Amino acid sequence: MALTALALNCTLKPSPEPSSTEKLANEVLAALADNGVFGDLVRVVDYDVRPGVDTDMGEGDAWPALREQVLAADILVFATPTWMGHTSSVGHRVLERLDAELAETDAEGRPTMFGKVAIVAVVGNEDGAHHATAELYQGLVDVGFTVAAQAATYWNGEAMHTVDYKDLDTTPDEVASATEILARTTAHLARALHTQPYPPAPEG
Repeated sequence: MALTALALNCTLKPSPEPSSTEKLANEVLAALADNGVFGDLVRVVDYDVRPGVDTDMGEGDAWPALREQVLAADILVFATPTWMGHTSSVGHRVLERLDAELAETDAEGRPTMFGKVAIVAVVGNEDGAHHATAELYQGLVDVGFTVAAQAATYWNGEAMHTVDYKDLDTTPDEVASATEILARTTAHLARALHTQPYPPAPEG
């Protein structure tokens, strides 16, 4: 069964600046590819995603095109750095735009994100990965995504130091293991939901 993934890199750094978040997101995509899932990566900050909670905030808003990519994918990789212990402002903007999906349904009355599976990847040189993961899990599940077992990977450097994930010569074993596990469980869950989707909304 062919499955696809979309990684949203919520770094604050525009292209072509090197991004630790992008490095981890690409590692997740590579692990998914090992499980038969292939996808693309988008650096959200490169697009003019307007503030708001509608699917389209009008002329110039880049979110509708990104939303089409989210809708076309089976798996969403939500990758964010931590800033002051929290998800990046770009990540919060994406969550706010996904909030519009609460009012959107498919032909059988299910929320549009039902049947899609989400992964969280968090990176930073300070604490905050568990907090960011919990925050993103709640928001993504709230709008209809499903989350597999242990579907998060993260790296936090030593507090008050300046080493970034992109500066590491090799991927730490713990991060590689977490990434391998989440790819395996998420691919399995996405295939299961393809085979047996959530039931349609009851009539009336």
